[in-house]
Amino acid sequence: MGKNNYFHSFAAVKHQSKISMQDNDIINALKAGDKAALGQVYDRYGAALYGVVLRIVQLPEAAEEVVQDVFVKIFRNIGSFDETKGRFYTWAMNVARNTAIDATRTSEFKNRQKTDQFEFVVYSQSHPSTSTAVETIGLRELVNTLDEKYRKVIDLAYFQGYTQMEIEQEMNIPIGTVKTRLRLAIKELRRIFGT
Repeated sequence: MGKNNYFHSFAAVKHQSKISMQDNDIINALKAGDKAALGQVYDRYGAALYGVVLRIVQLPEAAEEVVQDVFVKIFRNIGSFDETKGRFYTWAMNVARNTAIDATRTSEFKNRQKTDQFEFVVYSQSHPSTSTAVETIGLRELVNTLDEKYRKVIDLAYFQGYTQMEIEQEMNIPIGTVKTRLRLAIKELRRIFGT
């Protein structure tokens, strides 16, 4: 089955998987070949994996493709995961990092990066009043209106690509506090945007 066909069926399975599972249950289900468990991995760790990949490849479209590869590798290589050597999250993050690094070494990626940079320069010069920079569209200013504690987690998570666990370590606050601050900050930004 091709990668694209696999992920079309993965997307359908993901939406069927609404019951939260513990990591041990997810690992056992993945080892048994249960695609619904991959949906649980996506729900639980997808954003963190995407953040790590994006920080390495620095191109959102490429990051999305690499994350798909990461989930294929997780599914295919779950047999190599050893609970005695570390947590599933750490193993999955290593798979993501390694896959992203491998992707940056390919000639296709290097060509895409050159092309994307060239297209941005051409677009910027031909449309001088339009810019996709965060500062230009005013998003940074809106984030700067938030309380410092919320501004910091938004900056780390969305502008610098940190995972929630990395934010926990960087700010020296519990993971629950990181999640709460992110949720409240996003809620406030939505209120400001009026959505």
